[in-house]
Amino acid sequence: MVALVVAGKRDYGQFCGLAAGLNVVGERWTLLIVRELLVSPARFNEMMDNLPGIGPNLLAERLRMLAETGVVEQLPVVGDGRGKLYQLTERGRELRAPLLAFARWGMAFLGEGDAEGVAHPKWAFLAVQAMVREDAVPDVHEVYEFRIGDEAFLIEVKGGQATFASGGAADPDLVVVGDPRTFVRLGANLVTPFIAIATGRVRIEGDPGAIDRCTRMLGWSEAARSDLPVSN
Repeated sequence: MVALVVAGKRDYGQFCGLAAGLNVVGERWTLLIVRELLVSPARFNEMMDNLPGIGPNLLAERLRMLAETGVVEQLPVVGDGRGKLYQLTERGRELRAPLLAFARWGMAFLGEGDAEGVAHPKWAFLAVQAMVREDAVPDVHEVYEFRIGDEAFLIEVKGGQATFASGGAADPDLVVVGDPRTFVRLGANLVTPFIAIATGRVRIEGDPGAIDRCTRMLGWSEAARSDLPVSN
């Protein structure tokens, strides 16, 4: 393996895997850029819209560094000779598991006061991905569509594995509808699935078996049962 050194990049100077990883993604905004590309490739202006406060020069610098370290690559945009599409490389996609684990950890620090901040469908779908329990992914082939705000995302389960993508499905086995803040609240345990569904903040339609398998995979079934009164 060849060590990558980015010109002008600060280095911790430590012979440690964590320090080496932070040399690449430890700067402010970098992991949030990776978050944007985990769901789908994006253009520069799309990332600017989803990352208020970053500034175009800083975004360009971070993308350049991520490209130099092999985390991000540029692709041409069909029909646009000057357009560029940014996507994660195979090395970049390896950040999915640690990033989702970090998102699960970080959601414990969210409170209702944070809900006044910016919320985006992509970030809400990241919260959904973070809820997925790997030991509960069903061993069937089904597609679950999540309509979050004005965007659609997919979870496809097959052979006990789950994959994620942006966009809708022609014939999903179930459809889950809600707003971005509600899905983040669910991930942060600020609202229970039972309350979210009972109040109409989340709607689920589809095959009953698929609904049962999907809600178990997300841990919603157990959470809903905990809301039920206990009889003596």
